[in-house]
Amino acid sequence: MSDKLNTIAVLTSGGDAPGMNAAIRAVVRTAIYRGLKVKGIKKGYNGLLNEDIIDMEPRHVSDIIQKGGTVLGTARCLEFKRPEYQKKAADICRKHGIDGIVVIGGDGSYRGAQALSRQGINAVGIPGTIDLDIACTDYTIGFDTAVNTAMQAIDKVKDTSSSHERCSIIEVMGRHAGYIALWCGIANGAEDILLPENYDYNEQEIVNHIIESRKRGKIHHLIINAEGIGHSTSMAKRIEAATGVETRATILGYMQRGGSPTATDRYYASIMGARAVDIMLEGKTNRVVGYRYGEFTDFGIEEALMMQKDIDRYQYEVARMLTI
Repeated sequence: MSDKLNTIAVLTSGGDAPGMNAAIRAVVRTAIYRGLKVKGIKKGYNGLLNEDIIDMEPRHVSDIIQKGGTVLGTARCLEFKRPEYQKKAADICRKHGIDGIVVIGGDGSYRGAQALSRQGINAVGIPGTIDLDIACTDYTIGFDTAVNTAMQAIDKVKDTSSSHERCSIIEVMGRHAGYIALWCGIANGAEDILLPENYDYNEQEIVNHIIESRKRGKIHHLIINAEGIGHSTSMAKRIEAATGVETRATILGYMQRGGSPTATDRYYASIMGARAVDIMLEGKTNRVVGYRYGEFTDFGIEEALMMQKDIDRYQYEVARMLTI
């Protein structure tokens, strides 16, 4: 164990994601097992600036692995973008004897970790976001649960829409990324999938597809619309006017962030939480944990933030082929 590492802290930042509690639990228990002290920071970077910091023991993370959300809470903190508040946060870490900090969140949270690292605080990031939009990793905590939650809800809407022979536009989350939409589109057998990465806003093509499907005897048409495109309600009105087919929009919203995490999210989050602690103990600094090509790995924060990610073209082509 590094002589310089005695106490670490953990926080969750940005949007919550199912499986964050499994990661928190793993960080706390791994650190204590390795002989470290652990502190929990409540409400993300906002809590750090307000010194909302608690000591954590193994019992503090008992019976949380199955719970959605984050027991530490989370909040947006626009102040943290400013250098004077970044310095204040680093000074607070030193005041509380915090040698390193584990940040669980998305790319915005990573930028906060990067800022802390530039102030001399060793920060390790863990990818926690349902959007799957972090380029350095093939997996992010919460994505699997969010997709399954959305898939089950879409199945239910599809049942009732089929009874009424409607067209359904179902909007899923994902911010500017279309991964939830793509996965649900394939898993739910959607006729059209609208992704921010490649949608050309040609609604006439969708209208034509609906009309052609009706001629072939299809009684229901399912459109999965990504949050990054949005405007599902107005789109439904335009499509109904153009096709004469009753069309309804359903926006699933924040239900996708909640609920008990799947086994995948519990398992991967646990390994990532433990890995974050061990990265610090190995003497590495300013890293992010990732999962690529079947292995858990880590990258420099700077490198991770520079990486770009896009929808796999072949996967999208498969989705289109399966709609015939």
